Amino acid sequence: MRRTFYIVGPTATGKSELAADVAREIGAEIVSADAFQIYGGLDLLTAKPESSTLAKAPHHLIGTIPLTEEMNAEKFRRAATCAIEETNSRRKLAIVVSGSGFYIKTLTHGLAPLPESDAKLREKLNAMSLNELRSQLAQVDPEAARKIDLKNRRRVVRALEICLLTGKPVSAQRPQGGASRSDPHTGVFVFRDREELYERINQRVETIFERGVIEEVRGAGVTSATASQMIGLREIREFLAGKKTLPQCIEEIQRATRRYAKRQLTWFRRQTNFVPLNLSFLTHNEAVKWISLRMLSKAGTRDD
Repeated sequence: MRRTFYIVGPTATGKSELAADVAREIGAEIVSADAFQIYGGLDLLTAKPESSTLAKAPHHLIGTIPLTEEMNAEKFRRAATCAIEETNSRRKLAIVVSGSGFYIKTLTHGLAPLPESDAKLREKLNAMSLNELRSQLAQVDPEAARKIDLKNRRRVVRALEICLLTGKPVSAQRPQGGASRSDPHTGVFVFRDREELYERINQRVETIFERGVIEEVRGAGVTSATASQMIGLREIREFLAGKKTLPQCIEEIQRATRRYAKRQLTWFRRQTNFVPLNLSFLTHNEAVKWISLRMLSKAGTRDD
């Protein structure tokens, strides 16, 4: 059994710093499962950990693929599994850190064997409006239409594509390649009171603008369809094109990030059985100590 512990939760909770201090405390290594921090470049926009944080413990899957490359859950699963196994081969515990629920699920539950994208079908689906896509998905797979983010065009297109190529609902696809069920004792779901979390989000967005995120985006060049889904990328590009003012741009990114955090909170509460930990009631050092002790006790019961 792989020796892995998960620290998951919404954006701006403080997962990166917390995980780095826990890893330093117990001699573990960190495997990032962030859908956008895996890309090289756009460090401010994707809220990559500071260099001082990265220096506390070995980190994997941060800035490892170019912005021009498409990314998907299966690619991530293979890369993360390899990083975990390599970490374990050094007799180290792997701490998987993420706010990307679907990427976490690929490790805890595996993935169904799904077909590759079909160019002709994808072209046809891309020509449809989002409302048309939603309507068709609701007809062929009502369960998937209830579960996925219907505002995310890319996910709606992919779900519908899978249905049409396999002749089966996405919801009927059976996972392979992961654990049958996540162990409730192998992870912690960290969060904060909503008012505090939203304030942290608003402040972080203001900070990245003060530190030069506009110039970072200006120099980014071409980005793949998946990389282009980063919150803030479209808004800043619209600002650079003169389509909105700077205050509008900042406010829109803050609002989009808060909405994303709300979806993350809902997903982790419903989809995982990791132990919840409200960081609003603990100091940073208290949280580090609590998680470290829990990890060491569980690692001891599962030691190979």
